[in-house]
Amino acid sequence: MSERAVLAGGCFWGMQDLIRKMDGVLSTRVGYTGGDVPNATYKDHGTHAEGIEITFDPARISYRELLEFFFQIHDPTTPNRQGNDLGMAYRSAIYFTDDAQKACAIDTIADVEASGLWPGKVVTEVEPAGDFWVAEAFHQDYLEKNANGYTCHFARPDWVLPKRDVSA
Repeated sequence: MSERAVLAGGCFWGMQDLIRKMDGVLSTRVGYTGGDVPNATYKDHGTHAEGIEITFDPARISYRELLEFFFQIHDPTTPNRQGNDLGMAYRSAIYFTDDAQKACAIDTIADVEASGLWPGKVVTEVEPAGDFWVAEAFHQDYLEKNANGYTCHFARPDWVLPKRDVSA
């Protein structure tokens, strides 16, 4: 059995390249989500964010683990920006597919805020998942096809939440 996650955290190339390598991630696609334009494309995506759709095996990786890594590889404290990329397309957002994902997103954000490890207040949006318009083939697996391509995503070793005691 698999589950679906939809995240936005800046340019989708870098997010896809890092998340796809996680144990338990079965597949990824990049696209446009969370906006107002039907059949969004790179040239016409309106208020959509560049996002990533993740299919994962919850027996191998939890939704919480995906979110913790998501917060480690992008800066959730910069409104409408990641690195040199500016605009609504580069906002930080979690698009939940059910109430459990929504609760997990809110809980994870609270833990990120409480940790004091990030450089400011988290501005990540938490919204219901809507349409996901798959990006053009050129954008899929971009950094695998273009090893020296642009990315502003990387794992930040100082942005790791302390392990939670789940035995309580």
